[in-house]
Amino acid sequence: MPNDKEPERRPNTLGAVLRSVRRALAVVVTLLMVGGIAVAFLHPRSPLPDAWNPLAPLAITDANTPLTAWKLRRTTADPALCLAALGGGAVLMAPLTTADQRCGIETRVALSRVGAARLEPVETSCAIALRTAMWEHHGLQPAARDILGSDITRIRHIGSYNCRAMRTGRGETNRMSTHATAEAIDIAGFDLADGTTVRLLRDWQGDTPKAQFLRAARDSACDWFRLTLSPDYNTLHADHFHLQSRGWGGCR
Repeated sequence: MPNDKEPERRPNTLGAVLRSVRRALAVVVTLLMVGGIAVAFLHPRSPLPDAWNPLAPLAITDANTPLTAWKLRRTTADPALCLAALGGGAVLMAPLTTADQRCGIETRVALSRVGAARLEPVETSCAIALRTAMWEHHGLQPAARDILGSDITRIRHIGSYNCRAMRTGRGETNRMSTHATAEAIDIAGFDLADGTTVRLLRDWQGDTPKAQFLRAARDSACDWFRLTLSPDYNTLHADHFHLQSRGWGGCR
């Protein structure tokens, strides 16, 4: 009688072995790639520039890359990292506490210099100090050289910490100002190495080189602060830039 049973299928041993080898090779290649990436990030002689290395600490003088804003946020959130990034430009002080718990400075520094520019000593938060230093290096000095032909030697401010409510064109509000925790600084002008002085109240209007520089300064501040308000915002800011380390991202 004819045998109706299908012939028994033998497993394709060679094919199974080849598939196993391919899977093993894929795992090895993946491990080598991960290891190579780790070495690129972690090795002391890594060819990856620090500005492009997410594991490298923020340095004020590093090139501005797509990683810089993220590294700045991470650094300002960590007091130790923030102070390390500032180097010798700021002196750590004891936290400032007050009877009004809405006020005070948690990570308090005395700031007297950012980069090549001096400031009248000001007590502020480390976050404001670091953002000011980034602004000086990446925004202010290049704009001053390009437009006014000289370096900035002094940044003129009108304070950072002030335990008070927020002010608007309609008067004070019930909300506390970011100055109450030194998360803001007000900048009134700049002095340059060639003797030039620039002041917002005097030089903002028009299309003079000083006015062009002040607008470039405002625009670059928007890259480094979470909120930037200028004389274009309202008359309360006619004589200064209001720069915050927290806020909704406004630039006016």
